[in-house]
Parts: sequence; C-alpha cells; structure tokens
Amino acid sequence: MKLLPASRCRATQKVVVGDHDGVIMCFGMKKGEAVTVFKTLPGQKIARLELGGVLNTPQEKIFIAAGSEIRGFTKRGKQFLSFETNLTESIKAMHISGSDLFLSASYIYNHYCDCKDQHYYLSGDKINDVICLPVERVLRDVPVLACQDRVLRVLQGSDVMYEIEVPGPPTVLALHNGNGGDSGEDLLFGTSDGKLGLIQITASRPLHKWEIRNEKKRGGILCVDSFDIVGDGVKDLLVGRDDGMVEVYSFDNTNEPVLRFDQTLSESVTSIQGGCVGKDGYDEIVVSTYSGWVTGLTTEPIHKESGPGEELKINQEMQNKISSLRSELEHLQYKVLQEREKYQQSSHSSKAKSAVPSFSVNDKFTLNKDDASYSLILEVQTAIDNVLIQSDVPIDLLDVDKNSAVVSFSNCDSESNDNFLLATYRCQANTTRLELKIRSIEGQYGTLQAYVTPRIQPKTCQVRQYLIKPLSLHQRTHSIDHDRPMNTLTLTGQFSFAELHSWVVFCLPEVPEKPPAGECVTFYFQNTFLDTQLESTYRKGEGVFKSDNISTISILKDVLSKEATKRKINLNISYEINEVSVKHTLKLIHPKLEYQLLLAKKVQLIDALKELQVHEGNTDFLIPEYRCILEEADHLQEEYKKQPAHLERLYGMITDLFIDKFKFKGTNVKTKVPLLLEILDSYDQNALIAFFDAA
Repeated sequence: MKLLPASRCRATQKVVVGDHDGVIMCFGMKKGEAVTVFKTLPGQKIARLELGGVLNTPQEKIFIAAGSEIRGFTKRGKQFLSFETNLTESIKAMHISGSDLFLSASYIYNHYCDCKDQHYYLSGDKINDVICLPVERVLRDVPVLACQDRVLRVLQGSDVMYEIEVPGPPTVLALHNGNGGDSGEDLLFGTSDGKLGLIQITASRPLHKWEIRNEKKRGGILCVDSFDIVGDGVKDLLVGRDDGMVEVYSFDNTNEPVLRFDQTLSESVTSIQGGCVGKDGYDEIVVSTYSGWVTGLTTEPIHKESGPGEELKINQEMQNKISSLRSELEHLQYKVLQEREKYQQSSHSSKAKSAVPSFSVNDKFTLNKDDASYSLILEVQTAIDNVLIQSDVPIDLLDVDKNSAVVSFSNCDSESNDNFLLATYRCQANTTRLELKIRSIEGQYGTLQAYVTPRIQPKTCQVRQYLIKPLSLHQRTHSIDHDRPMNTLTLTGQFSFAELHSWVVFCLPEVPEKPPAGECVTFYFQNTFLDTQLESTYRKGEGVFKSDNISTISILKDVLSKEATKRKINLNISYEINEVSVKHTLKLIHPKLEYQLLLAKKVQLIDALKELQVHEGNTDFLIPEYRCILEEADHLQEEYKKQPAHLERLYGMITDLFIDKFKFKGTNVKTKVPLLLEILDSYDQNALIAFFDAA
C-alpha cells in the first residue's frame, strides 16, 4: 500500500493497494466513505507495489511486480508499461529510481535501465529487500541488498563493494527521512527478530549510527516510513510489525530515536505510510494489514468542542453514518446468502468438481535467541477455528502471553505411531493470528505439523510442516571465539560439495538451500541455549566441524554417518577430543543450572511461607530473604510456569555430555548415570567436575 502525492499542501491523498488476487485498487475518502478511483481485474499475486516517476518530480506513477512481470499505471489507472523480465524466480522486492529498476527474486538481483538489462548478481542467501541510495544526491548507483544471512550487501555494478553485518535477518530497507538523511547515504533497516537500525553507506565503509534492540520482545519488522506525524518539523519514524504493533519514534537532540506512541492491531502490518487521507489538514498514519484492512490512525481530535447547533450537526452526521453502515451490512448479508445458495447448487449438481474453498496461510517458524525457543506464527485471511499441533519428536509447548486460545492435550502413544505431541488450540471468535512457542531437544529431529482450520463452510483444513533439525537450537553468527577449547570432527570420502552442503542443511537451521558459490565455505553457529559454538568448513571430499561442546560433535557424527549410509557413500570419520572442553561446557551450564535450582527451591517455599503469613498475621518475623520470596511470589511462579522442564533439560544436557565424553573413548557409562543424577540433585559444581574427571 502507498499514498499518492497530494495535489496541494495538506490536501487529502489517494490510497493505492495491490493484493494477493492481483487487483490494484486506488481510492480516496469523502465524508468518511471510501470512493474508488480505479480498480483493475484480478491476475497474478502482487508481490510489491512502488511509486515512481521522473527524478525531482512528484512520484505518482504506480508500478507493481507480479510473478516475473512489472506493470506500470498512471494515477488514473491507465496501464502504460508491461515488462516481462524473464526471471526464473518470482520477483520478491523492487525499487524504482527514475528510469532505473532494481529487482530481486529469491537469490537473483537485476538492475534494468529503460527496461534494458544493466547488472546482475547471484546472492549466497535469500534476498529479502532491495533499495538504492538516491542517485540525485550521491550521484551514482548504490544498490543495497538485505540478505537472510544477517548481511547487507552494498553493490557496485554486478560486484559486492562491501558487506555489513547486522544483528538479525534484515526484512526491510528504507531511506532515512525518505531521502537518505543529511548525507543522502543514511539507510534504515528492520529485522525479522524486531531490531531496528540506521547505517550510513559511505563510498568506502559503513558507519553504524544507532540501533534499537527489541527489549519488549515485539514482532518482526515488516515496514517503515518517515513522516512528521508529531508536527515538530522533524520527520518521525513509523514502524509496522508482524504482531500488529504500530510504533512512532521521534528523534531527540542527539538524533537518537525515542518511542513516542504505539498502537496494537489484531493482524500483521504489511504497509505503513504517513499522510493526509481522511480529512484536509489532519495528518494520519495509514496501515494495511494481512487480511486486507486499510486503517487510519488520525491526529484529528475525536471529541470536538461544540455549541448547541454544532452538536445537532455532529449527531446528524453520526446518524447518517450509522444508517449507511446498516444498509451496507444488509447488502453484504444478502450477497452472502446468494453466494451460499449458488455454492450449494453447484456442489450438488452432477458435474460439480470438488468445491473446497481455498485460503492463504501466512506462517513463520523462527528461533528466538533470547530464550532458545521457536516461535510459530500462523496468520489466516479469515478467522481461525482451531489449530492442531502434532509432532513426531519430543518438544515442549511454552506459554505465550498474547495467546488467548484454549489449549487441550491428547494422550500420545509414541511407541507405536511416533506421536510425541498432540495439542489442539481452540481460538476465540475473530482470531486471525495465533502465536505458539516451542522448545526442542538437540539430537532429536523430525517434523512438527500444524493443521489449520478456519471458520469457513464447508470445513476445510491446511497442513503446514516444519522441520525440527538435529542441531535445532543453533543460530548463524558472524564470528566465534577461536580461543575456546575445540573438539574436531573430520569427514573425508567420495562426496560432492553439493552433497555435503545438503547434509549441513539437514542438520542446521539458517543455512541457504542452494550450495554457495566457490569451492569451499565456512559457516559459524552459536547454540542459543548454552552459548557454545560450532564452526563448519567443507569442500568437495572433505568436511571439518569444530565445537567446544562434545555433544554437538557427537550429534553431527551420528546424523552425518546415517545420511551418508542412506546414499551408500563410504565416509572416513576421524575426531580429536579436547578434554578441557568438557569442563568449559560445564562452566557454561553452571549459572543456568544454579538459577533454575534456586528458582525451584523458592517456588517450593511459597506455599509454606504464605501459610505462616496467614497464621502470624504479618511477615515481620521472617528473614529478609523469605520476605523477598513472598513479595515476588507471583513473578516467581509465573517464571517457573513459563519454563516447564527447564531443569530436566539441563540435567539431560549434562547426562548427554557425560555419555558423549566416554563414547568417544569407546566406553559405555550408562550404568553410572543414576550416580550422576544423585550428584545433580545435591548440586555442587566442583563435585560434578570431579565426577566427570574420575569416571
């Protein structure tokens, strides 16, 4: 969704929207009613809509990307351009600057000038967005690609000039203040894990100006715009997130962003624009949401100061609005009845094909670094009735504050049918978006399935599948600490670079599906739960994996051996185990284990302390530590409830570490596990390290 430029200062603007049915609609608001300017016929799904025109003139030409085609329309709806790019992938992102067209599909970037091919680049990971610094200000073409591997790639022609590491997978790019800021080189980025930042793209290197961490654990950023909504002469930053949050940031004297306003909508915000749409002279923030709503947040005062005559006028206006809404509702109900009858007739006729209604599901399955859990977000264009979650691997479902659905669990027979989890979420009326949190166990891999049933007739369901990978809690990172004690696993054999890459994709998240360009590649990972690390370097016929956690090496050895056996490839496996790494991993686990043991101990004391409080009438006689537990009782119980099986998970990791340490020595120590669990029950770090050394 975009707003067309106004014909004069503070006059109302037209809204233009492209949707999944391939329809472009342009409308304006008149007396609170939407008045259509033009509407095109349905076609291929519109992936992107941008405004363009001759440089330094109002940008009022409408360009859309659908499939591999670009089409251009005037503000009156007349088509003046149809350009088939012949790209092998569908266009995902587009930027227009005068006669220059910058396009990206999943992995391919293309630059066209007057519809003639100029430059081309094949990215190593998925491209989420593309932008170009303003040519009229920096006097050269500087395209920037936002890539899934947490990197912004700055191009010169068909080559990468330099790469910029950002704190999360970038989803959206925008010019600061709409024009690149004071220098014309300032670029805003938003990430899928909700972070926001500003970087100056100079000719030689990037300058990081500021970054907003996602402290409030809000959704990923889908869209940004710059517009002076506060009216202080400085453009504010408007942000739309995938959890329906709309935010307004103003800038203080040091040019640092400060959150001024926020508003929660019930669906993900797909576009955000600042402008004047509803009424002359009143600015507003206009947002479009996933299921097709266009909403305005206005600066117009809702409660007007008025005399007796004015009051009558306002009441009359309100009455007229209510009656027009009623008649619109009656018309819609009549239309629904007609369509329902038509559907019943067509489904009962002998020539009827299967008339199952189709619906689209917007889903996202991502690993959160903060709490080492996966977020599964399901969004449907219509209200959700229920979602059934099924998993063939052991996983924990965690509580989500924003989730109002009622969950019920079914008993599973994991022995006979590989069902470890069956849970049904029943949604309240008008819920179109559901967020779940899941924690997996490394080494246990399989598939999580979500059966999504919306409130439409006849009942229909879509199944979405998500892979739980063997090293599911690992996340890509830009660098690792090379001074840590590392264990090494080396594979050699008659396998190709592409084959080994496909095994790495199978084992680890956030690895691009396509093998990277070149003969050799290195990826770095960090375990989000324990902060251990993994370095994987491989080429044709050889793969080297290094980690400070023996269990990571053990999982890789088992899974890669199994994958090679499936493909009848003979693998030579060798490993070097660093004894110091075991003590190092135990020290990383120590603070987490200590915290969880203390939390469990405090929660156990709460009931007894409350009873004492009731009996004595006050808490003055208690020592400060116990008084503190009573004061924080609700918070402690909530935290304990949010972390089911957290302690068991840590016990499991220590047990695996113990077994894996001796497995590489050729010793089976499973009989000593009960003794290890006894030591953990009366936990002391030194006693645990001594047990590992002595066993």
